[in-house]
Amino acid sequence: MVSRGGSSFISGGLCLFLFGFVSLVSLHAQAATKKYHFDVQVTNVSRLCHAKPIVTVNGRFPGPTIYAREGDRVVINVSNHAQYNMSIHWHGLKQYANGWADGPAYITQCPIQTGSSYVYDFNVTGQRGTLWWHAHILWLRATVYGAIVILPQQGTPYPFPKPDGEQVLVFGEWWHGDVEDIVKQGNAMGLPPNMSDAHTINGKPGPLFPCSEKHTFAMEVEQGKKYLLRIANAALNDELFFAVSGHNMTVVEIDAVYTKPFTTAAILIAPGQTTNVLVYANSAPGRYFMAVRPFQDVPIPVDNKTATAILQYKGIPNTVLPSLPQLPLPNDTAFALNYNEKLRSLNTRNFPANVPLKVDRNLFVTIGLGKSVCPTCVNGTRLSASLNNITFVMPQTGLLQAHYSKIKGVFTSDFPDKPPKAFNYTGAPLTANLFTSHGTRLSKIAFNSTVELVIQDTNLLSVESHPFHLHGYNFFVVGTGTGNFDPAKDPAKYNLVDPPERNTVGVPTGGWSAIRFRADNPGVWFFHCHLELHTGWGLKTAFVVEDGPGKNQAVRPPPKDLPSC
Repeated sequence: MVSRGGSSFISGGLCLFLFGFVSLVSLHAQAATKKYHFDVQVTNVSRLCHAKPIVTVNGRFPGPTIYAREGDRVVINVSNHAQYNMSIHWHGLKQYANGWADGPAYITQCPIQTGSSYVYDFNVTGQRGTLWWHAHILWLRATVYGAIVILPQQGTPYPFPKPDGEQVLVFGEWWHGDVEDIVKQGNAMGLPPNMSDAHTINGKPGPLFPCSEKHTFAMEVEQGKKYLLRIANAALNDELFFAVSGHNMTVVEIDAVYTKPFTTAAILIAPGQTTNVLVYANSAPGRYFMAVRPFQDVPIPVDNKTATAILQYKGIPNTVLPSLPQLPLPNDTAFALNYNEKLRSLNTRNFPANVPLKVDRNLFVTIGLGKSVCPTCVNGTRLSASLNNITFVMPQTGLLQAHYSKIKGVFTSDFPDKPPKAFNYTGAPLTANLFTSHGTRLSKIAFNSTVELVIQDTNLLSVESHPFHLHGYNFFVVGTGTGNFDPAKDPAKYNLVDPPERNTVGVPTGGWSAIRFRADNPGVWFFHCHLELHTGWGLKTAFVVEDGPGKNQAVRPPPKDLPSC
Protein backbone atom coordinates (compact mmCIF):
# COMPACT_ATOMS: atom_id res chain seq x y z
CA MET A 1 0.00 0.00 0.00
CA VAL A 2 1.04 3.57 -0.56
CA SER A 3 1.88 5.23 2.75
CA ARG A 4 -0.67 7.77 3.91
CA GLY A 5 0.10 11.31 5.03
CA GLY A 6 -1.97 14.38 5.84
CA SER A 7 -3.18 15.01 9.38
CA SER A 8 -1.51 11.80 10.45
CA PHE A 9 1.72 12.37 8.57
CA ILE A 10 3.77 13.09 11.68
CA SER A 11 2.88 9.78 13.28
CA GLY A 12 3.24 8.00 9.95
CA GLY A 13 6.52 9.71 9.15
CA LEU A 14 7.81 9.00 12.64
CA CYS A 15 6.81 5.33 12.38
CA LEU A 16 8.69 5.04 9.10
CA PHE A 17 11.62 6.88 10.61
CA LEU A 18 11.75 4.71 13.75
CA PHE A 19 11.13 1.53 11.76
CA GLY A 20 14.06 2.34 9.48
CA PHE A 21 16.32 3.07 12.42
CA VAL A 22 15.23 -0.02 14.38
CA SER A 23 15.79 -2.05 11.19
CA LEU A 24 19.37 -0.82 11.13
CA VAL A 25 19.91 -1.90 14.73
CA SER A 26 18.23 -5.28 14.23
CA LEU A 27 20.56 -6.08 11.34
CA HIS A 28 23.29 -6.75 13.90
CA ALA A 29 21.55 -10.02 14.73
CA GLN A 30 20.67 -11.09 11.20
CA ALA A 31 22.52 -13.50 8.97
CA ALA A 32 24.89 -12.43 6.23
CA THR A 33 22.38 -13.23 3.46
CA LYS A 34 19.59 -10.67 3.00
CA LYS A 35 16.62 -11.91 0.98
CA TYR A 36 13.97 -9.72 -0.62
CA HIS A 37 11.00 -10.38 -2.88
CA PHE A 38 10.03 -7.68 -5.38
CA ASP A 39 6.56 -8.05 -6.90
CA VAL A 40 6.40 -5.68 -9.87
CA GLN A 41 2.72 -4.79 -10.08
CA VAL A 42 0.32 -2.07 -11.19
CA THR A 43 -1.12 -0.01 -8.32
CA ASN A 44 -3.59 2.88 -8.33
CA VAL A 45 -2.00 6.00 -6.84
CA SER A 46 -3.34 9.53 -6.40
CA ARG A 47 -1.28 12.72 -6.39
CA LEU A 48 -2.21 16.38 -7.09
CA CYS A 49 -5.92 15.57 -7.46
CA HIS A 50 -5.08 13.00 -10.18
CA ALA A 51 -5.39 9.23 -9.78
CA LYS A 52 -3.75 6.78 -12.15
CA PRO A 53 -2.37 3.24 -12.29
CA ILE A 54 1.43 3.12 -11.97
CA VAL A 55 4.02 0.35 -11.98
CA THR A 56 5.30 -0.26 -8.45
CA VAL A 57 7.30 -2.76 -6.42
CA ASN A 58 5.16 -4.47 -3.77
CA GLY A 59 2.47 -1.84 -4.30
CA ARG A 60 4.69 0.86 -2.78
CA PHE A 61 5.71 4.23 -4.23
CA PRO A 62 8.61 4.71 -3.80
CA GLY A 63 9.57 1.06 -3.46
CA PRO A 64 11.06 -0.63 -0.39
CA THR A 65 14.49 0.26 0.96
CA ILE A 66 17.11 -2.50 0.71
CA TYR A 67 19.09 -2.82 3.95
CA ALA A 68 22.38 -4.72 4.00
CA ARG A 69 25.79 -4.61 5.60
CA GLU A 70 29.18 -4.39 3.92
CA GLY A 71 30.19 -7.98 3.14
CA ASP A 72 26.62 -9.32 2.94
CA ARG A 73 25.13 -11.38 0.16
CA VAL A 74 21.86 -9.92 -1.17
CA VAL A 75 19.30 -12.09 -2.99
CA ILE A 76 16.33 -10.32 -4.59
CA ASN A 77 13.67 -12.32 -6.42
CA VAL A 78 11.91 -10.03 -8.92
CA SER A 79 8.54 -11.27 -10.23
CA ASN A 80 7.03 -9.22 -13.04
CA HIS A 81 3.24 -8.90 -12.98
CA ALA A 82 3.10 -5.64 -14.95
CA GLN A 83 2.31 -5.26 -18.65
CA TYR A 84 5.85 -4.03 -19.42
CA ASN A 85 9.07 -6.01 -19.61
CA MET A 86 11.20 -5.14 -16.59
CA SER A 87 14.79 -4.99 -15.39
CA ILE A 88 16.18 -3.45 -12.22
CA HIS A 89 19.58 -1.83 -11.73
CA TRP A 90 21.28 -1.66 -8.33
CA HIS A 91 22.83 1.73 -8.96
CA GLY A 92 26.39 2.08 -7.69
CA LEU A 93 26.95 -1.54 -6.65
CA LYS A 94 30.07 -2.75 -8.41
CA GLN A 95 28.94 -6.34 -9.10
CA TYR A 96 32.50 -7.68 -9.45
CA ALA A 97 32.66 -10.13 -12.40
CA ASN A 98 28.91 -10.46 -11.94
CA GLY A 99 27.38 -8.16 -14.52
CA TRP A 100 24.44 -10.59 -14.72
CA ALA A 101 23.14 -8.87 -11.58
CA ASP A 102 23.69 -5.31 -12.79
CA GLY A 103 20.30 -4.92 -14.46
CA PRO A 104 20.28 -2.59 -17.51
CA ALA A 105 18.03 -4.13 -20.15
CA TYR A 106 19.80 -5.40 -23.28
CA ILE A 107 23.20 -4.48 -21.79
CA THR A 108 23.75 -7.13 -19.09
CA GLN A 109 20.51 -9.05 -19.45
CA CYS A 110 17.36 -9.45 -21.49
CA PRO A 111 14.43 -7.99 -19.58
CA ILE A 112 12.13 -9.98 -17.29
CA GLN A 113 9.01 -10.60 -19.34
CA THR A 114 5.48 -10.30 -18.00
CA GLY A 115 4.68 -13.36 -15.88
CA SER A 116 8.35 -14.27 -15.37
CA SER A 117 10.86 -13.93 -12.54
CA TYR A 118 14.60 -13.43 -12.16
CA VAL A 119 16.80 -13.58 -9.07
CA TYR A 120 19.42 -10.85 -8.65
CA ASP A 121 22.13 -12.45 -6.49
CA PHE A 122 25.15 -10.35 -5.55
CA ASN A 123 27.69 -9.60 -2.85
CA VAL A 124 28.25 -6.18 -1.29
CA THR A 125 32.04 -6.02 -1.22
CA GLY A 126 34.10 -3.05 -0.08
CA GLN A 127 31.16 -0.63 -0.17
CA ARG A 128 29.13 1.05 2.52
CA GLY A 129 26.75 4.02 2.47
CA THR A 130 23.68 5.10 0.51
CA LEU A 131 22.92 3.91 -3.01
CA TRP A 132 19.63 3.25 -4.78
CA TRP A 133 17.85 0.92 -7.20
CA HIS A 134 15.61 1.62 -10.16
CA ALA A 135 14.00 0.15 -13.26
CA HIS A 136 16.42 0.25 -16.19
CA ILE A 137 14.11 -0.07 -19.18
CA LEU A 138 11.90 2.52 -20.93
CA TRP A 139 10.99 5.37 -18.50
CA LEU A 140 9.67 2.96 -15.87
CA ARG A 141 12.05 4.32 -13.23
CA ALA A 142 9.59 7.24 -12.94
CA THR A 143 7.81 5.08 -10.34
CA VAL A 144 9.98 1.97 -9.89
CA TYR A 145 12.77 3.05 -7.55
CA GLY A 146 13.96 2.94 -3.96
CA ALA A 147 16.97 3.36 -1.69
CA ILE A 148 19.79 0.99 -0.74
CA VAL A 149 21.33 1.42 2.72
CA ILE A 150 24.63 -0.41 3.27
CA LEU A 151 25.80 -0.33 6.88
CA PRO A 152 29.51 -0.54 7.76
CA GLN A 153 30.90 -3.88 8.91
CA GLN A 154 30.20 -4.88 12.50
CA GLY A 155 32.23 -2.78 14.91
CA THR A 156 33.29 -0.24 12.27
CA PRO A 157 32.11 3.27 13.23
CA TYR A 158 31.22 6.07 10.86
CA PRO A 159 34.16 8.46 10.29
CA PHE A 160 31.91 11.29 11.50
CA PRO A 161 29.85 11.91 14.67
CA LYS A 162 27.41 9.06 15.24
CA PRO A 163 23.87 10.24 14.39
CA ASP A 164 20.99 9.85 16.82
CA GLY A 165 18.72 8.89 13.93
CA GLU A 166 18.72 8.37 10.18
CA GLN A 167 16.22 9.13 7.44
CA VAL A 168 16.10 8.17 3.76
CA LEU A 169 14.96 10.95 1.38
CA VAL A 170 14.47 10.00 -2.28
CA PHE A 171 13.64 12.76 -4.77
CA GLY A 172 11.53 12.02 -7.82
CA GLU A 173 9.20 13.41 -10.48
CA TRP A 174 5.46 13.02 -10.99
CA TRP A 175 3.41 13.22 -14.17
CA HIS A 176 -0.39 13.51 -14.17
CA GLY A 177 -0.62 11.25 -17.22
CA ASP A 178 0.80 7.85 -18.06
CA VAL A 179 4.55 8.41 -18.45
CA GLU A 180 5.05 5.79 -21.17
CA ASP A 181 2.20 7.29 -23.22
CA ILE A 182 3.68 10.78 -22.81
CA VAL A 183 7.09 9.51 -24.00
CA LYS A 184 5.55 7.76 -27.00
CA GLN A 185 3.76 10.98 -28.00
CA GLY A 186 7.03 12.92 -27.87
CA ASN A 187 8.92 10.26 -29.82
CA ALA A 188 6.23 10.16 -32.50
CA MET A 189 6.77 13.87 -33.10
CA GLY A 190 10.55 13.71 -32.69
CA LEU A 191 10.36 16.15 -29.77
CA PRO A 192 10.95 16.00 -26.02
CA PRO A 193 7.94 14.68 -24.09
CA ASN A 194 5.99 16.95 -21.77
CA MET A 195 7.92 17.79 -18.61
CA SER A 196 6.81 16.48 -15.22
CA ASP A 197 4.01 18.16 -13.25
CA ALA A 198 5.76 18.04 -9.88
CA HIS A 199 8.81 16.92 -7.99
CA THR A 200 8.47 14.64 -4.99
CA ILE A 201 10.23 13.82 -1.74
CA ASN A 202 9.66 10.17 -0.81
CA GLY A 203 6.89 10.09 -3.41
CA LYS A 204 5.08 13.15 -2.04
CA PRO A 205 5.08 16.66 -3.56
CA GLY A 206 4.24 18.56 -0.37
CA PRO A 207 1.71 21.26 0.60
CA LEU A 208 2.72 23.83 -2.03
CA PHE A 209 0.70 21.69 -4.47
CA PRO A 210 -3.07 21.12 -4.54
CA CYS A 211 -4.63 18.08 -2.85
CA SER A 212 -1.44 17.46 -0.90
CA GLU A 213 -2.79 17.34 2.66
CA LYS A 214 -2.25 13.58 2.57
CA HIS A 215 0.84 13.80 0.42
CA THR A 216 3.44 15.54 2.55
CA PHE A 217 6.37 13.64 4.01
CA ALA A 218 7.50 14.64 7.50
CA MET A 219 10.15 13.55 9.96
CA GLU A 220 10.18 14.35 13.66
CA VAL A 221 13.38 15.46 15.40
CA GLU A 222 14.32 16.22 18.99
CA GLN A 223 16.10 19.37 20.09
CA GLY A 224 19.85 18.87 20.49
CA LYS A 225 20.09 15.63 18.50
CA LYS A 226 21.76 15.03 15.14
CA TYR A 227 20.36 13.18 12.15
CA LEU A 228 21.85 11.55 9.07
CA LEU A 229 19.83 12.24 5.92
CA ARG A 230 20.45 9.63 3.22
CA ILE A 231 19.51 11.43 0.00
CA ALA A 232 19.11 10.01 -3.52
CA ASN A 233 18.05 11.86 -6.67
CA ALA A 234 15.74 9.52 -8.58
CA ALA A 235 14.38 12.34 -10.79
CA LEU A 236 14.45 11.41 -14.46
CA ASN A 237 15.73 14.64 -15.96
CA ASP A 238 16.46 17.27 -13.30
CA GLU A 239 19.48 18.21 -11.23
CA LEU A 240 18.15 19.46 -7.93
CA PHE A 241 19.05 21.90 -5.18
CA PHE A 242 18.05 20.81 -1.66
CA ALA A 243 17.99 22.80 1.57
CA VAL A 244 16.44 22.66 5.05
CA SER A 245 14.99 25.90 6.38
CA GLY A 246 16.79 27.17 9.48
CA HIS A 247 19.48 24.49 9.38
CA ASN A 248 22.83 23.96 7.72
CA MET A 249 23.95 20.55 6.53
CA THR A 250 27.31 18.79 6.83
CA VAL A 251 28.14 16.69 3.77
CA VAL A 252 29.83 13.44 4.85
CA GLU A 253 29.34 11.07 1.88
CA ILE A 254 28.62 11.04 -1.85
CA ASP A 255 27.74 7.97 -3.93
CA ALA A 256 28.54 5.70 -0.95
CA VAL A 257 32.05 7.13 -0.49
CA TYR A 258 33.01 9.13 2.60
CA THR A 259 34.06 12.74 2.04
CA LYS A 260 35.95 15.35 3.98
CA PRO A 261 33.07 16.96 5.90
CA PHE A 262 32.02 20.48 5.00
CA THR A 263 29.04 22.60 5.98
CA THR A 264 26.68 24.12 3.46
CA ALA A 265 23.26 25.78 3.38
CA ALA A 266 22.24 23.78 0.27
CA ILE A 267 23.40 20.81 -1.78
CA LEU A 268 23.30 20.08 -5.51
CA ILE A 269 22.48 16.52 -6.53
CA ALA A 270 22.22 15.23 -10.10
CA PRO A 271 20.03 12.33 -11.25
CA GLY A 272 21.71 9.10 -10.19
CA GLN A 273 23.73 10.65 -7.37
CA THR A 274 23.41 10.12 -3.63
CA THR A 275 24.52 12.37 -0.78
CA ASN A 276 24.58 11.84 2.98
CA VAL A 277 24.38 14.90 5.23
CA LEU A 278 24.30 15.47 8.98
CA VAL A 279 21.67 17.89 10.26
CA TYR A 280 21.83 19.17 13.83
CA ALA A 281 18.44 19.90 15.41
CA ASN A 282 19.75 22.99 17.17
CA SER A 283 17.35 25.67 15.86
CA ALA A 284 14.35 27.06 17.70
CA PRO A 285 11.78 24.26 18.03
CA GLY A 286 9.30 24.59 15.20
CA ARG A 287 8.35 23.23 11.79
CA TYR A 288 10.76 23.72 8.89
CA PHE A 289 10.37 22.98 5.21
CA MET A 290 12.89 20.77 3.44
CA ALA A 291 12.72 21.77 -0.23
CA VAL A 292 13.97 20.71 -3.68
CA ARG A 293 13.99 22.74 -6.88
CA PRO A 294 15.79 22.20 -10.20
CA PHE A 295 19.12 23.67 -11.26
CA GLN A 296 19.14 24.61 -14.94
CA ASP A 297 21.57 27.25 -16.25
CA VAL A 298 20.55 27.20 -19.92
CA PRO A 299 17.19 28.30 -21.37
CA ILE A 300 15.76 24.79 -21.69
CA PRO A 301 12.21 24.16 -20.39
CA VAL A 302 12.20 22.45 -17.01
CA ASP A 303 9.68 21.61 -14.29
CA ASN A 304 10.71 24.46 -11.97
CA LYS A 305 8.21 23.82 -9.19
CA THR A 306 9.38 23.31 -5.60
CA ALA A 307 8.62 20.10 -3.70
CA THR A 308 8.63 20.20 0.09
CA ALA A 309 8.71 17.93 3.12
CA ILE A 310 8.63 18.94 6.79
CA LEU A 311 11.23 18.67 9.53
CA GLN A 312 9.20 18.98 12.74
CA TYR A 313 10.50 19.31 16.28
CA LYS A 314 8.90 17.02 18.83
CA GLY A 315 6.00 18.62 20.67
CA ILE A 316 5.30 21.30 18.06
CA PRO A 317 1.67 21.27 16.86
CA ASN A 318 0.81 20.86 13.19
CA THR A 319 -0.89 24.26 13.22
CA VAL A 320 2.52 26.02 13.20
CA LEU A 321 3.26 27.14 9.63
CA PRO A 322 6.66 25.96 8.35
CA SER A 323 9.18 28.40 6.90
CA LEU A 324 10.75 27.91 3.45
CA PRO A 325 14.53 27.63 3.00
CA GLN A 326 16.55 30.02 0.84
CA LEU A 327 17.40 27.82 -2.14
CA PRO A 328 19.99 28.92 -4.71
CA LEU A 329 18.52 30.57 -7.79
CA PRO A 330 17.59 28.03 -10.50
CA ASN A 331 20.44 29.27 -12.75
CA ASP A 332 23.10 29.71 -10.04
CA THR A 333 26.06 28.29 -11.96
CA ALA A 334 28.54 29.77 -9.48
CA PHE A 335 26.97 27.90 -6.57
CA ALA A 336 26.97 24.64 -8.57
CA LEU A 337 30.65 24.90 -9.52
CA ASN A 338 31.68 26.03 -6.03
CA TYR A 339 29.72 23.24 -4.34
CA ASN A 340 31.28 20.52 -6.51
CA GLU A 341 34.72 22.04 -5.91
CA LYS A 342 34.28 21.42 -2.16
CA LEU A 343 33.77 17.67 -2.61
CA ARG A 344 36.89 15.78 -1.53
CA SER A 345 37.53 12.12 -0.72
CA LEU A 346 38.23 11.42 2.94
CA ASN A 347 41.57 9.79 1.98
CA THR A 348 42.53 8.32 5.34
CA ARG A 349 44.35 5.10 6.19
CA ASN A 350 41.05 3.25 6.57
CA PHE A 351 39.43 4.92 3.58
CA PRO A 352 42.18 5.72 1.09
CA ALA A 353 41.76 7.43 -2.27
CA ASN A 354 43.66 5.08 -4.60
CA VAL A 355 43.85 7.46 -7.53
CA PRO A 356 45.59 6.04 -10.61
CA LEU A 357 48.69 8.24 -11.08
CA LYS A 358 49.84 6.57 -14.30
CA VAL A 359 47.40 6.32 -17.23
CA ASP A 360 47.47 3.44 -19.73
CA ARG A 361 44.56 4.57 -21.89
CA ASN A 362 43.41 8.12 -22.65
CA LEU A 363 39.86 8.59 -23.92
CA PHE A 364 38.24 11.85 -25.01
CA VAL A 365 34.46 11.80 -25.52
CA THR A 366 32.28 14.63 -26.78
CA ILE A 367 28.62 14.98 -25.84
CA GLY A 368 26.44 16.14 -28.72
CA LEU A 369 22.80 16.81 -29.36
CA GLY A 370 21.73 16.28 -32.95
CA LYS A 371 19.09 15.10 -35.37
CA SER A 372 18.10 11.86 -37.01
CA VAL A 373 15.95 11.31 -40.08
CA CYS A 374 12.30 10.62 -39.19
CA PRO A 375 9.84 10.94 -42.10
CA THR A 376 6.79 10.90 -39.80
CA CYS A 377 8.15 13.47 -37.33
CA VAL A 378 7.80 17.24 -37.25
CA ASN A 379 10.13 18.71 -39.92
CA GLY A 380 11.10 15.16 -40.95
CA THR A 381 13.67 14.81 -38.15
CA ARG A 382 13.79 13.74 -34.53
CA LEU A 383 16.13 14.93 -31.81
CA SER A 384 18.95 12.57 -30.98
CA ALA A 385 22.19 12.57 -29.02
CA SER A 386 25.66 11.14 -29.51
CA LEU A 387 29.06 10.42 -28.00
CA ASN A 388 31.90 11.13 -30.43
CA ASN A 389 29.19 11.64 -33.06
CA ILE A 390 27.82 8.10 -32.57
CA THR A 391 24.18 7.66 -31.59
CA PHE A 392 24.02 4.36 -29.73
CA VAL A 393 21.65 1.74 -31.12
CA MET A 394 20.24 -0.63 -28.51
CA PRO A 395 20.75 -4.31 -29.39
CA GLN A 396 18.08 -7.01 -29.26
CA THR A 397 20.38 -9.37 -27.32
CA GLY A 398 22.08 -8.66 -24.01
CA LEU A 399 25.59 -7.34 -24.72
CA LEU A 400 27.12 -9.23 -21.80
CA GLN A 401 25.68 -12.49 -23.09
CA ALA A 402 26.99 -11.72 -26.59
CA HIS A 403 30.44 -11.00 -25.14
CA TYR A 404 30.50 -14.04 -22.84
CA SER A 405 29.19 -16.46 -25.45
CA LYS A 406 31.09 -14.83 -28.32
CA ILE A 407 27.91 -14.22 -30.35
CA LYS A 408 28.76 -12.45 -33.59
CA GLY A 409 26.95 -9.48 -35.09
CA VAL A 410 25.54 -7.99 -31.88
CA PHE A 411 28.13 -5.21 -31.35
CA THR A 412 31.47 -4.00 -32.60
CA SER A 413 34.45 -3.05 -30.42
CA ASP A 414 35.48 0.01 -32.43
CA PHE A 415 34.11 2.93 -30.43
CA PRO A 416 36.70 5.68 -31.12
CA ASP A 417 39.02 7.00 -28.41
CA LYS A 418 38.41 10.57 -29.62
CA PRO A 419 35.84 12.41 -31.77
CA PRO A 420 36.15 12.13 -35.55
CA LYS A 421 36.92 15.83 -35.87
CA ALA A 422 38.22 18.44 -33.43
CA PHE A 423 36.38 21.77 -33.31
CA ASN A 424 35.62 24.64 -30.93
CA TYR A 425 33.40 22.46 -28.78
CA THR A 426 31.88 25.19 -26.62
CA GLY A 427 31.92 28.15 -29.02
CA ALA A 428 28.89 29.62 -30.75
CA PRO A 429 25.92 27.23 -31.11
CA LEU A 430 26.31 24.84 -34.04
CA THR A 431 23.05 24.17 -35.87
CA ALA A 432 24.26 22.73 -39.18
CA ASN A 433 25.51 19.21 -39.99
CA LEU A 434 23.78 17.76 -36.92
CA PHE A 435 23.25 14.27 -38.30
CA THR A 436 25.17 11.52 -36.54
CA SER A 437 26.29 7.99 -37.32
CA HIS A 438 24.40 5.15 -35.63
CA GLY A 439 25.72 1.90 -34.25
CA THR A 440 26.16 -0.48 -31.33
CA ARG A 441 29.82 0.38 -30.95
CA LEU A 442 31.65 -0.42 -27.71
CA SER A 443 35.10 0.40 -26.35
CA LYS A 444 37.33 -2.56 -25.40
CA ILE A 445 39.52 -2.05 -22.32
CA ALA A 446 42.39 -4.28 -21.19
CA PHE A 447 41.95 -5.84 -17.76
CA ASN A 448 43.55 -3.89 -14.89
CA SER A 449 44.60 -1.03 -17.17
CA THR A 450 44.19 2.53 -15.90
CA VAL A 451 41.85 4.76 -17.85
CA GLU A 452 41.48 8.51 -18.05
CA LEU A 453 38.24 9.61 -19.66
CA VAL A 454 37.62 13.28 -20.45
CA ILE A 455 33.92 14.01 -21.05
CA GLN A 456 33.47 17.23 -23.03
CA ASP A 457 30.15 19.07 -23.40
CA THR A 458 29.57 20.75 -26.76
CA ASN A 459 27.36 23.48 -28.19
CA LEU A 460 25.82 21.24 -30.81
CA LEU A 461 22.29 22.72 -30.66
CA SER A 462 22.92 23.76 -27.06
CA VAL A 463 25.29 23.34 -24.15
CA GLU A 464 23.81 21.61 -21.11
CA SER A 465 25.01 19.87 -17.96
CA HIS A 466 24.99 16.08 -18.15
CA PRO A 467 25.24 13.58 -15.26
CA PHE A 468 27.20 10.59 -16.57
CA HIS A 469 27.01 7.22 -14.83
CA LEU A 470 29.45 4.34 -15.25
CA HIS A 471 28.15 0.91 -14.25
CA GLY A 472 30.42 -1.55 -12.45
CA TYR A 473 32.85 1.07 -11.16
CA ASN A 474 33.57 4.04 -9.01
CA PHE A 475 35.89 6.62 -10.52
CA PHE A 476 37.83 9.65 -9.36
CA VAL A 477 36.81 13.07 -10.69
CA VAL A 478 40.35 14.43 -11.02
CA GLY A 479 39.45 17.61 -12.88
CA THR A 480 36.60 19.72 -14.14
CA GLY A 481 36.34 23.03 -15.90
CA THR A 482 34.35 25.29 -18.18
CA GLY A 483 35.04 25.78 -21.88
CA ASN A 484 37.19 23.43 -23.94
CA PHE A 485 39.48 20.92 -22.26
CA ASP A 486 43.13 21.84 -22.91
CA PRO A 487 45.30 18.68 -22.85
CA ALA A 488 48.44 20.81 -22.60
CA LYS A 489 47.42 22.86 -19.55
CA ASP A 490 44.46 21.35 -17.71
CA PRO A 491 46.07 18.10 -16.46
CA ALA A 492 48.54 20.17 -14.45
CA LYS A 493 45.57 21.36 -12.35
CA TYR A 494 44.25 17.87 -11.61
CA ASN A 495 43.62 16.85 -8.02
CA LEU A 496 45.43 13.51 -7.70
CA VAL A 497 45.47 13.49 -3.89
CA ASP A 498 41.87 13.52 -2.65
CA PRO A 499 39.52 13.95 -5.62
CA PRO A 500 35.88 12.98 -5.12
CA GLU A 501 35.17 9.32 -5.82
CA ARG A 502 31.75 8.54 -7.24
CA ASN A 503 29.74 6.61 -9.82
CA THR A 504 27.90 9.54 -11.44
CA VAL A 505 29.61 12.81 -12.42
CA GLY A 506 27.91 16.05 -13.38
CA VAL A 507 29.64 17.38 -16.49
CA PRO A 508 29.17 21.18 -16.24
CA THR A 509 27.28 23.17 -18.84
CA GLY A 510 29.69 24.11 -21.63
CA GLY A 511 32.54 22.42 -19.81
CA TRP A 512 34.31 19.13 -19.14
CA SER A 513 35.07 16.56 -16.47
CA ALA A 514 38.07 14.22 -16.31
CA ILE A 515 37.68 10.89 -14.51
CA ARG A 516 40.13 8.08 -13.79
CA PHE A 517 39.55 4.45 -12.86
CA ARG A 518 41.31 1.09 -12.90
CA ALA A 519 39.57 -1.40 -15.19
CA ASP A 520 39.68 -4.31 -12.75
CA ASN A 521 36.06 -5.48 -13.11
CA PRO A 522 35.62 -7.75 -16.16
CA GLY A 523 32.40 -7.60 -18.13
CA VAL A 524 30.29 -5.21 -20.20
CA TRP A 525 29.56 -1.98 -18.37
CA PHE A 526 27.06 0.65 -19.47
CA PHE A 527 28.17 4.30 -19.65
CA HIS A 528 25.38 6.81 -20.19
CA CYS A 529 23.86 10.17 -19.41
CA HIS A 530 21.47 9.77 -16.47
CA LEU A 531 18.98 12.21 -17.94
CA GLU A 532 16.41 9.72 -19.19
CA LEU A 533 15.56 11.98 -22.11
CA HIS A 534 19.14 11.93 -23.40
CA THR A 535 19.66 8.22 -22.75
CA GLY A 536 16.64 7.50 -24.93
CA TRP A 537 18.08 9.71 -27.65
CA GLY A 538 21.28 7.61 -27.76
CA LEU A 539 23.65 9.36 -25.33
CA LYS A 540 25.26 6.13 -24.20
CA THR A 541 27.81 3.43 -24.95
CA ALA A 542 29.45 0.57 -23.03
CA PHE A 543 32.92 -0.64 -22.11
CA VAL A 544 33.99 -4.25 -22.67
CA VAL A 545 36.55 -4.93 -19.94
CA GLU A 546 38.48 -8.07 -20.83
CA ASP A 547 38.99 -10.97 -18.46
CA GLY A 548 42.11 -11.04 -16.33
CA PRO A 549 44.58 -13.94 -16.04
CA GLY A 550 43.56 -15.00 -12.52
CA LYS A 551 40.96 -17.59 -11.55
CA ASN A 552 38.59 -14.98 -10.13
CA GLN A 553 39.31 -12.33 -12.75
CA ALA A 554 36.90 -13.52 -15.42
CA VAL A 555 33.18 -12.99 -15.88
CA ARG A 556 31.45 -15.74 -13.96
CA PRO A 557 29.01 -18.03 -15.80
CA PRO A 558 25.47 -16.72 -16.23
CA PRO A 559 22.78 -17.85 -13.77
CA LYS A 560 20.39 -20.56 -14.94
CA ASP A 561 17.35 -18.26 -14.73
CA LEU A 562 18.85 -15.46 -16.86
CA PRO A 563 15.95 -14.12 -18.94
CA SER A 564 16.03 -14.73 -22.67
CA CYS A 565 15.16 -12.16 -25.31
